[in-house]
Amino acid sequence: MMDKHAVRQRLLEQLEIDLDVLQRAAQTAYETATHEENVAENKYDTLGLEASYLATGQARRMEEIRQALKRCRELPLRPYDERNGIQLGALLALEAENGSEQWLFLAPDAAGLKIEGAGQLITVISPRSPLGAALLGKQEGDDVEIKVDGVAQRYSVIRVE
Repeated sequence: MMDKHAVRQRLLEQLEIDLDVLQRAAQTAYETATHEENVAENKYDTLGLEASYLATGQARRMEEIRQALKRCRELPLRPYDERNGIQLGALLALEAENGSEQWLFLAPDAAGLKIEGAGQLITVISPRSPLGAALLGKQEGDDVEIKVDGVAQRYSVIRVE
């Protein structure tokens, strides 16, 4: 049996690791951008400028991860309620038309992260994705269909935690 509290904890740990790695990389880029040896000597000498752009992008990504951490920490994990169907915080299994199964965790952020839980690979999705939006309110046994590049993909909800 999957434990969505443990899944969320793994998600938070992964986000914290990602944030730590990014903070170190941003610090290195900042130091490179501001180091006296990297002051441009001519218009073709762009190392300092490039490092500055990199540091700015990394700072932006760090803020995104901080916000994802905050939203995922604040996410209430409630037991599945058939009356409301799938909501944020749901841990669920889908079966594709070809019979393959996948586990998903519906989170407010951090879409695309893959985490391990109870020996299963779990993909984090958000309601901003077509699949996440289609799953909201669905129940065990329901089918969902999304279009990816004009091709319909159908899934059956086989389990919700």
